[in-house]
Amino acid sequence: MGEKAEKAWVSASPELKISEEVDPKHASVTLRFVDIMGAATPVPANCNGRGFYDLFHRNFIKLDLIQRGRIQCIFLVKPPLCNGYGTLHGGAIGSFVEILATACARTVVAEDKELFLGEMSASYLSGTPVNEEVLVDASVVKTGRNLTVVEVEFKLKKTGNLHYRTHATFYNMPVSSL
Repeated sequence: MGEKAEKAWVSASPELKISEEVDPKHASVTLRFVDIMGAATPVPANCNGRGFYDLFHRNFIKLDLIQRGRIQCIFLVKPPLCNGYGTLHGGAIGSFVEILATACARTVVAEDKELFLGEMSASYLSGTPVNEEVLVDASVVKTGRNLTVVEVEFKLKKTGNLHYRTHATFYNMPVSSL
C-alpha cells in the first residue's frame, strides 16, 4: 500500500501510511500544516461537556429583534471564532446558523412539536475579518404542518455587504408520548 511516515508528527497516528503516489515532500508539508493548525492540541476538560459550544457561541450574540418568524441580532467577530487566516471560521457560521435558525423556527412552531434539523446549506460569499460587527437576519421562508425552512443572512455592519447566506430545513415532529 504505502510507506510508513518517517518523521513522528504530533497530529499523525502511529500507523500513518503515506501512499506511494504522494510525493514525500508534499506529505511532509501537509502534516506540518495540520500540526501548526493545532490538530493535536487536547481539548480542555471543561470544554468537553454537553452544550459547551452552544453556550460559548451564544456569548457573541446580541439580540436586537424577536418577532413571529424573524430574529435579528449583531455579533462581533472575535479571535476565538476565527480560523488561521484571521477570518470568521466556517464552523462558527454553522453553529450560529443552527442556534439562530432553531430559535427563529421556534417562533412559529408549536411547543408540543420537536424540531429536527434535517438539512443546512451555506453560501460563503466573502470572509469576515476579526473585530468586525456582523448583522444577522433570520427569517422563516416556509412553514407547514411537518416542515419549516429558515433563511439566515450575515451582512457586514459597516458596509451592508452580504457575506453568508444560509438555509436550514427543520422537520416538525410531535413529541412522543411514551
